Amino acid sequence: MPVPVTASHAVPATGPTGLPIAEAATRSGLTADTLRYYEKDGLMLRPVPRTATGQRRYQPEDLRWIALVTRLRATGMPVRDVRRYADLVRAGDGNEHARLALLREHRQVVLAQLAEVTEHLGAIDAKIGIYEDRLAGVADLSPTRS
Repeated sequence: MPVPVTASHAVPATGPTGLPIAEAATRSGLTADTLRYYEKDGLMLRPVPRTATGQRRYQPEDLRWIALVTRLRATGMPVRDVRRYADLVRAGDGNEHARLALLREHRQVVLAQLAEVTEHLGAIDAKIGIYEDRLAGVADLSPTRS
């Protein structure tokens, strides 16, 4: 469902600035559908400015925000938490403690994931070491070390 274009969000038709959605998608590594979803679902800080004909024009600050949202999502932050963070930022000054708490909580989740992935990497490295030793002719060829 498109966001209605209002005068406060329109960019003059004679000189639209910013990037169209296709270019913003290319630069962000997301699809145009994902960018539309971010806006529709309240993940953007503001409605993306539009031309008089309704075409979105992404500004540098929009692209910076999209990059942050992409990182938060890539590290597993649930959409509801990204939305909550966006709501807090949109609300302005005075809620920095809540923003900090949300980000610190997510950081703990990311650190736990990182520890788990590091453990998995250790197992992979051990297996690589076994095969490197075998290929070098010094390995224990017992079946339990496959």
